[in-house]
Amino acid sequence: MIYKNMKFYGLVLLLFSMLSVSSCVEVNNAFSSLPPGIWRATLDLDDTPFAGSEDEVIVKSTTDDILPFLFELKYDENDDFYIEIINGKERIKATDIKYGRDLATAKDTVIINFPVYDSYIRAIYEENLMEGRWYVNNRNNYSIPFKAYFGQNHLFSTDKEEKTHDLSGRWEVTFGIEGDDPYPAVGEFTQEGNQVLGTFMTETGDYRFLAGQVIADKFGLSVFDGAHAFLFNGKFTSEDEFIGTFRAGKHHIESFSAKRNSEAVLKSPYDLTTYTSSRPLDISFPDTEGNLVSLEDDLYKGKIKLVVIMGTWCPNCRDQTVFLNDYIRDNETDDIEVLYLAFEKHKAKEKAVAAIQRYKDKMNTPWNILLAGSSDKAEASKILPMLSNILSYPTLLFVDEENRVKKIHTGFNGPATSKYADFVKVFNNTIAKLRSERDNS
Repeated sequence: MIYKNMKFYGLVLLLFSMLSVSSCVEVNNAFSSLPPGIWRATLDLDDTPFAGSEDEVIVKSTTDDILPFLFELKYDENDDFYIEIINGKERIKATDIKYGRDLATAKDTVIINFPVYDSYIRAIYEENLMEGRWYVNNRNNYSIPFKAYFGQNHLFSTDKEEKTHDLSGRWEVTFGIEGDDPYPAVGEFTQEGNQVLGTFMTETGDYRFLAGQVIADKFGLSVFDGAHAFLFNGKFTSEDEFIGTFRAGKHHIESFSAKRNSEAVLKSPYDLTTYTSSRPLDISFPDTEGNLVSLEDDLYKGKIKLVVIMGTWCPNCRDQTVFLNDYIRDNETDDIEVLYLAFEKHKAKEKAVAAIQRYKDKMNTPWNILLAGSSDKAEASKILPMLSNILSYPTLLFVDEENRVKKIHTGFNGPATSKYADFVKVFNNTIAKLRSERDNS
């Protein structure tokens, strides 16, 4: 009997040890443990030195590596909690959250998953403070320190000083001015007091819903959406000019300059990518089950096709997916099929397929998403040689019932921009024209 008890006790110790090693979290959504309300979160980006002269752009401060964002923690009727990340006018709801005691550390731990983007935050919670890291699975060994403070509702500063400089209006912007390949952008912002909302638009897409503050002659803007962490720090050199730095997570930094220009424009997204083949579009890629899917399949015959070159990791692609979901749901679209060609960051096929399946499930997409290749744009261009280039994810091809490519829209300036309404108008007109051409043929 003693021997049996010892075996049982040993088994318990072994199981406890295994649980400790795997850092399992016992789920416990106790209302009293995580207070509802506004939290101020920060991501501490690496202090990467800037390779430029003292006259070029950079305005150092003690906080120019700190990316702030706000979220609101809420409880539902079942006392389960979720968060809403606040980026200016946008709120992103995250419900895939675990909370409880980590058996390895014996500390209360929060895990906030962003399954669409294959990333998560893991943080210890103590006395109204979360502290941990944000992890991105599709990047090798990639994480950024994270903190969140309950009850704080400012972004860059608590200073409520009167407006000293005005970021509102339209700006002609050049990013990457220190390098060999600068690229144009347009900034559009509104400002009340020292609070700023707006975004930067580029020819391949926008930087989504930015929010921030003007403080004396400097400004900060940020966004976090579970996929990208963007931080813009700038300094006014005059009332109508500014310079600054743009950080994307800890892996990218570049400088920019801008001047006020109410007439600033970008190239048309319909002129950036062309169809170079004289033959109809002919593509064939595997779905998540490994079955080859082609435009010659019965599902697509005689229908208008919207073929989207995208990646599950791409926030601009997500914005376009929301639009297409709404369009298919709210309109008569029996004669239209959507087909996604996914170019993924995961090099391992099984991980890429898993990312696509998660995307389909979370975004409720009723159409096929095929695994087309790697997210490297040069590689994608080789896979789709009938296109002049792959400049951006997403790229939307309007294809008629005979698989002829009629129009190509490169990039996506989404609902954070003034160009979104233009996209919707041209999209509707293009569908109407394709239908008219079919009916009159």
